[in-house]
Amino acid sequence: MTEKMIGILKSKDFQVPQILFYRYKELNVTLDELYFLIYLLNSTSLVFNPKKMSIDLEMDMSRILEMVNNLSGKDVLTLELKKEGNIRNEYLSLEKLYHKLGFLLINEKEEETTPHLFDVFEKEFGRTLSPIEYELINGWLDNEFSEELVRCALKEAVYNGVSNLRYIDKILYEWKKKEIKTKDDVEKNKVQFHSYKENEETPDVFSYDWLNDNE
Repeated sequence: MTEKMIGILKSKDFQVPQILFYRYKELNVTLDELYFLIYLLNSTSLVFNPKKMSIDLEMDMSRILEMVNNLSGKDVLTLELKKEGNIRNEYLSLEKLYHKLGFLLINEKEEETTPHLFDVFEKEFGRTLSPIEYELINGWLDNEFSEELVRCALKEAVYNGVSNLRYIDKILYEWKKKEIKTKDDVEKNKVQFHSYKENEETPDVFSYDWLNDNE
């Protein structure tokens, strides 16, 4: 961002949505484009007037056109033609930007209410995870185990009094062999197991001692 832009931002009372200011990079927006969006958000009219925008922002008109094109390609901005009486004007619409910011806000709220997977492990284990343990958990997620399923395996380990990732690892791969992919699948498997619990020859992840399995 140029010194001129910084000067303009300092000289005017711009309103900037906090979510945009802190997470604009997630929209693939550059600093110059962020500055342009702030200008649009604070404009009383969104009639597309490149010449006026060029003067207001002290930028070349070619740069204004370039940013409009780039932001349209990033699905943040749209240029719309509206007819008012016998006059047709081009307007810049920020609706897509608002939708994207709304989506970021929803995700942010979910992140606030749902503890991160690593935090859940550390809370259940009562200690900080080691770098190797972080890698193993990431490896499960990279290997197409959902976070939901990993949480279920952790819950099963804690239920059995085990705070060991090797134990959880074997649970997950046993579930993979049984094509157990969701929390609902886990619950159905439990029901099936308890239906046949009188048959001692029926193996199941919920009764198997994974830690002492040397095979």
